[in-house]
Order: sequence, then structure tokens, then C-alpha cells
Amino acid sequence: MMLEMREQYGDILLKKWNLAFRQVLDQDNFSPIPVATEEENRQFTSQFPFQDPELDKLPFPKKLPFSEFVPKVYSQLKEFIYACLKYYEDLHLSSTEIDDMIRKSTNLLLTRTLSSCLQYAMKKKNVGLAELVQVIINTTQLEASCVYLEEFISNITNVPPETANATKLYGTSTFKDARHAAEEEIYTNLNAKIDQFIQLADYDWTAAQGGGAPSDYLSDLIAFLCSTFSVFTHLPGKVAQTACMSACKHLSTSLVQLLLETDVRQVSMGALQQFNTDVKECERFARAGPVPGFQGDTLLLAFSDLRQLLDLFTQWDWSTYLADYGRPTCKYLRVNPRTALALLEKMKDTSRKNNMFAQFRKNERDKQKLIDTVVKQLRNLISAHQT
Repeated sequence: MMLEMREQYGDILLKKWNLAFRQVLDQDNFSPIPVATEEENRQFTSQFPFQDPELDKLPFPKKLPFSEFVPKVYSQLKEFIYACLKYYEDLHLSSTEIDDMIRKSTNLLLTRTLSSCLQYAMKKKNVGLAELVQVIINTTQLEASCVYLEEFISNITNVPPETANATKLYGTSTFKDARHAAEEEIYTNLNAKIDQFIQLADYDWTAAQGGGAPSDYLSDLIAFLCSTFSVFTHLPGKVAQTACMSACKHLSTSLVQLLLETDVRQVSMGALQQFNTDVKECERFARAGPVPGFQGDTLLLAFSDLRQLLDLFTQWDWSTYLADYGRPTCKYLRVNPRTALALLEKMKDTSRKNNMFAQFRKNERDKQKLIDTVVKQLRNLISAHQT
């Protein structure tokens, strides 16, 4: 009867620990733990197997990289294992059978209960980028502790972990999955923030000339990105680099979309000059290396499509573009003729409407003829590559 009740008891335990994990998550401040003395440091490291020789060398006060969530969750995992042991040891089973049951129950706790709690924590409304960064650090630490959890089970069941057919804990995969989910949330969250800033863009698309300084919205956006990436210093290098590259690509794509919006019917050369100033500010940010680890100007590649498009227009280099189109060494290799045509059509409208006497002024008339000629050639180019 006790054996038959085992599954029901297991479900009761899972429900109890689901509440315990949620409580720990709700109470957590998602900030590194400050420790002022050796005694305070020991208080946390006695609950959780943490080793960092470099951190040990630093004087007090200092900060442990993880939040209180980590030692509390690790303690809860151990308490769950003890609760399983108390039930199983009265069933007159062999040590190997008890060890196997505990490991299977712990796997359910990790893959079902703790995993869903971590997802719940990441989806809460008040979870921002700093909190998501802390989730990644926390799950990285917990993943590293799984080997100690394996040892802990072996010690209380007296079954060596290398025993044949021993069930392995799924802790590593649980924490990896949670970390990857947090990474995706960071990328999504960053892109959403960039979108919010770009919505504040207020270009005068018919300006006679561009200003010498970057637009306010762009300066604020760059300041936000600099501040955000400074928080990423404790993240694994690849995560920080991916987030940075993802943000730059999204920013570049969003700026192109802003330029080509159907609501923007006219674009003057002055507006393009201001837009170019803003893109140069983006490139300055990329060149400064907001996160370490990029080779050379790798991050600048995110803006290369936009840079080539703007160079083509600000330098009015149509003869080069049309002559070299399709060649692998083309100077404007990344400029799609459809994109170029869409933008040029907006400038064509500007030339016609900017001045009611434009047709009487030779330079305006010549410019209009040139635009008409280039528009025609671009259309021919597009048609030729469709067939």
C-alpha cells in the first residue's frame, strides 16, 4: 500500500515545493548578494557550494555574483531530497532502489516544478533587463552546483554515483533551458526598448539642411544602450556579444524602415544629412566596443547596409552604383535597387514640390532630370533581374 501511495505522496511534495520555489522567487531582489564580513560570506557559502578564487582575494565588503535565490533554491532541493528519503527508507527497499527513486523524484522536481517556476519568474511584468541578467547568472551558478547535488544524494543513500544504470539528474538541462529562455527574453526586451525610442523620432523630412548634432531620441537611445551593456559585464561573453549584435542589427533595420515608411512621402537632402549624422553616432557607439570580445569592427557590420545606402545618396554616386551592380566587388554591394528606388522616389517628390518655381531654375531642373534618369535606370535594373 505504501508503494502504491508513493506517486500520490510524490505529487503532494511537488505541489508543496512549487509554492516554496515561488515564494523564494517572489521575495528575491534579483541583485548580487553584498557581504561585509567573512562571517556573512560563510553564511551563504555554507548553504551553497560556491568557489571563486579571484573573488576570495578581494577585500570586504564585496558582492557574491548570485542573488539569494541561489542558496535558497539549493537548500530547498536538499530538503526535498530528505523528504523523499524519509518516505522511501521505510519501504524496506534496497539502497540502489531508494537512490533511483530519489533521483527520479528530484528529476520531476527539476524538470516540471522548478522549470515552470523559473518561466513564471521571467514572464512577470516587473522583470526588466537587469533582472534577466541576474536570472542568467543565477542559473549558471545552479547548473555548476548539480555535481554537488549528485554527490549529496549518493552520500545519503550510500550508492556511488558511478554505479551502473544510475539515473542522472536533469539539473544541468533544466538550468540551461532556463538560461536560454532568459537570453531570448533579453533580446526581445532590448528590441522592444529600441522600438520605444525610435517612436520618439521626429525628423523634419523636408529640411533644407541637416543639423550638426545627433537627434535627441538617438542620443537618449545610445545612452540607454551604453548603460544597459555596462550591466552585462557579469554575463557569459557570448551572451553579451549576441545581445549587443542583435540590438545593433535591430536598430539598423528599424532606421531603414523609418526612412522608407509610406507615411514619409518626401525626403530632402537636408533630412538625409541629419539622418546620416544619427547613423554616424550609431557607428561611433559600435566602434567604441560596448561589450568586450568583438574582433575588429565586427559590430560595425550591423550598420553596413545603412551606411552604403546613405553614402550612395549623400555622395550622389549613381554612376558607380549602376556600372558596378551585380559584381562581387561592387562598392554598394549591400544596397538593394528596390530600396534605392523607393528612397529616390521620395526625393523626386521633394524636388518637384519644394519650390513652386523650381522648373524655372536651371540647377533644380537639371537635378530633376538626373533623378528621373536614375529612377528609369533603377527600374530597368530591377526588371532585368526579375527575368
